[in-house]
Amino acid sequence: MRLTAIILAAQAALCATAIQASAEEVAVGQAGKMFNPDTLQIKAGDSVKFTNDDKVAHAVLVEGPVVTNVGQIKIGEAKSVSFSQAGTYEVKCAIHPKMKLTITVQ
Repeated sequence: MRLTAIILAAQAALCATAIQASAEEVAVGQAGKMFNPDTLQIKAGDSVKFTNDDKVAHAVLVEGPVVTNVGQIKIGEAKSVSFSQAGTYEVKCAIHPKMKLTITVQ
């Protein structure tokens, strides 16, 4: 019985490692007070790296099945957000309301 529990725990750990290994990081730029690209399709478990290549700071907010306040991203900085739950997410800049990005997580 104990051996079975150990084997099952090892299999679960291997599956979790395989899932993490297949996750990707997708780049999204911020320039000209726009997200580039402005639409994105990713898989659950992937992350998005927001890089501020603009001449001004941005404050990124992700709204959807999970809400994430990424916070301020200063000029030349980057921050990453992981998306573990499928759904549609709207990404906005709290400073520049015309900046919008739609992320579909499958």
